[in-house]
Amino acid sequence: MVKNSRHGRSKALDKLFQIYLPAKTHRTYSCLHCRAQLANHDELISKSFQGSQGRAYLFNSVVNVNTSAAEERVLLTGLHEVADIYCECCKTLLGWKYEHAFESSQKYKEGKYIIELVHMIKDNGWDTENVNRTEYLRT
Repeated sequence: MVKNSRHGRSKALDKLFQIYLPAKTHRTYSCLHCRAQLANHDELISKSFQGSQGRAYLFNSVVNVNTSAAEERVLLTGLHEVADIYCECCKTLLGWKYEHAFESSQKYKEGKYIIELVHMIKDNGWDTENVNRTEYLRT
């Protein structure tokens, strides 16, 4: 957010605005370090990914993250153009965003986000008391 000063120049405001997922969202993932919400469970595509620090999840969309400039990296599944993603609140490196996949079999990842499990916690409605048993077993 930018504010104009008296001298015609603009200066950045220090105030940080978080995006909160809708109240009807029962199960969410948050940043382990600052508890900022990151993603709705409904946006989870796969739990079968590997990050630089262990297991990672692939999401269709996330909130409260910033991205770095994209760069080419050779990952386990080949060459990709990726941008690191950081928590908007605490600036922790969380994972990356797939900007471009060079192999046709990997195109489904484009525009999707990887968040490593070491930086993420489950929030809201994950306990078995609040979840229908059949739905709980599917997760």
